[in-house]
Amino acid sequence: MRRFLLAVLFCAATSAQAADTFTFPLQPGPHVVGLQVKQQYDRSRVYKTRVSLVTGKPANGERARPMQMLVWYPAVRAGKPMTFRDYYTSAATEADFALDAAALKRATETLLAELAASGPAVAQVLEQPMRALRDAPASAGKFPVVIYAPSFSASAAENADLCEYLASHGYIVLSSASQGAHSRAMTTDVEGVETQAADIGWLIAQAAEMPHADTGRLAVVGFSWGGLANVVAAAKDDRIKALVSLDGSVRYFPHLVDGGKAAIPYVTPARVAVPMLYMARRPSSIEQLNRSEKSTAYSLLNRMTYADVYVVTMHPMLHQNFAGDALHLARDTEFDEYSRDEVTQAYGWMARYVRQFLDAYLKNDTAARTFLANKPVENGVPRHMVSLDARPGSGVAPTQESFVAQLAARGFDNAAAIYEELKAQGATFKLEPHDINGWGYALLRDGMLAESVAIFRFGTQLYPKDANLYDSLGEAQAKAGQRDAAIENYRRSLALDPKNRNAVERLKALGASAAP
Repeated sequence: MRRFLLAVLFCAATSAQAADTFTFPLQPGPHVVGLQVKQQYDRSRVYKTRVSLVTGKPANGERARPMQMLVWYPAVRAGKPMTFRDYYTSAATEADFALDAAALKRATETLLAELAASGPAVAQVLEQPMRALRDAPASAGKFPVVIYAPSFSASAAENADLCEYLASHGYIVLSSASQGAHSRAMTTDVEGVETQAADIGWLIAQAAEMPHADTGRLAVVGFSWGGLANVVAAAKDDRIKALVSLDGSVRYFPHLVDGGKAAIPYVTPARVAVPMLYMARRPSSIEQLNRSEKSTAYSLLNRMTYADVYVVTMHPMLHQNFAGDALHLARDTEFDEYSRDEVTQAYGWMARYVRQFLDAYLKNDTAARTFLANKPVENGVPRHMVSLDARPGSGVAPTQESFVAQLAARGFDNAAAIYEELKAQGATFKLEPHDINGWGYALLRDGMLAESVAIFRFGTQLYPKDANLYDSLGEAQAKAGQRDAAIENYRRSLALDPKNRNAVERLKALGASAAP
């Protein structure tokens, strides 16, 4: 098994010969930090194909998706202190839980040998103490939940420093590796990002079973590819109350979210009406952008007008500097025009902004909201290190949910007018005839006769040539005691579909003929 962190596009710390070492620059919060490593299978999804994609031979063992989950949490002081080595070698079992003792030893030794080949200073990095205590008892109380989504193919422990820091300030943090649908390697396609989004959903479900986790206060933090997967997850799950993107790929893969042919259709600004903190790398020059193959024509961040958006640009940081393990393993020469100390300081400010954002939106902390509203220099950030672009959200997102909410508030008879208003605001949801038909009958079953009539009438306005909707409207009107209107609409249904035997029978029951 190979260590994907050292080979993939978005988390390259490929020359791990640390002449110096990285130390997380912030003091921990008031809580001791515990860590648990849990191994389970998501049996709702197949991971191993019938034939191995590596050897071509029939697959052996469990084929369900392996999910090795790291959980950081507020704890009681007890248990074994973690080192960087412990986190690093946890990758050996991320894709295979069935390794026997000998195989696990070989996999771990392979990881360490690859790293040691980079230089003698690696040994010092591996033994560096971390803050978490393995299997420490959990503290009493309920804590907000943060899901951490790693970068492309990266390990769940990629940003252990940040996860420990958040747990020390009263968060339960869960993470699993970034792996593809059917292999340990992630893929840069829709299936890949939707797979990681589904992993986020699985972690949320696991958190819901934890007695100290409050999933009513839930955020997802993602780095790079994980900063696209968390947006996809939020578009499908409105339980996610806040998003943090660490130089996320929502910026680097705009074709997946721009509404075009290659885009994921449900990822729209209206469906992602969630407060977002986007921590950005050092800006590229116009010349660098011009040389890049990445398009700048579309920005989801600019379109997210229905929620508060904070774009915090970290001027000393390049893309890879947002991963704690990359900083642990980096050489001094990798920091370009900035020093290791300056990048370390910037990483600390990144972590501080993440915590303040989460405190503001999950804990409703007034001081945290003030911090976000301040200019960076007012918070003590060194000048020229950080710039902030804060964009308050406004208006109601034009979604199907808001459409129904407005019907309840303004009356179902106004359905057509409200629908046109939302379309003018950019609504992209579409109601097909069968959707409206099912909706109208659901209202009918609930005894909401007037509302049912209004929805079926709205359906005939959208689809004036749909015989079935006129038939359904007639049925609702008959049950509401509107005999003449019911007869009229049954006849309209027959005019559109002369073979509609139901309309003929219903007209007979109402004492009317098929002809006017």
